[in-house]
Amino acid sequence: MTNRGHILVCFAVKEEARHFIIPAAAGQGATVRVLVTGMGQSNASDSIKRELASHSCSLVLTCGFAGGLNPDLAFGTVVYSADEQTALSPLLTSLSAVPARFHCADRVAVTAAEKHALRETTGADAVEMESGIIRSACLQRGVPSATIRVILDAAGEDLPLDFNALMTADQKINFPKLIWSVVTHPSKIPKLLKLQRQSDMAAQRLAEILHRLLTPQSGGS
Repeated sequence: MTNRGHILVCFAVKEEARHFIIPAAAGQGATVRVLVTGMGQSNASDSIKRELASHSCSLVLTCGFAGGLNPDLAFGTVVYSADEQTALSPLLTSLSAVPARFHCADRVAVTAAEKHALRETTGADAVEMESGIIRSACLQRGVPSATIRVILDAAGEDLPLDFNALMTADQKINFPKLIWSVVTHPSKIPKLLKLQRQSDMAAQRLAEILHRLLTPQSGGS
């Protein structure tokens, strides 16, 4: 890591960042800044381009949840892909994170069948909706970057609702639609509560890895 700018940690939504505490300083005294980009490729593109235009960054991390495509990746596994110049791969491996290939999708992969199809067509290990766009913008500006994500739903699991149908045009959850869907499908409530618990645990696991990676005394400098 260099000291020519701050380290930017990107999350799509605040729920992914709920347990992440910004360290006072990271490697070589760099400051850490959090950016919540919003869900999806368009929001991620707009947010990262504004950020890179207005702030100097030494490193960009794109973080959050991912869906498993590789059946070997269990819930709670932290997976990563890092530019070589970041020198993060040995550190992440030592923290039990697993190297992975990511597919940046334009919609939520809802069913196990859909995830299986993505695995077959892309060869990717995990799917998410922002990292490819963010890292492409970083590459264009010569900023080193890495994807660090945690598996929320494993390859063989269906999500309890089709979240694509609950999105607004700007890729935000339409809460009236969500409430109506729950009210009209009460059998989904236990699965939604389980997903909520899992998301909290996954966010905590991701925050632990990021804290250890970014805090100098932990060896992540």
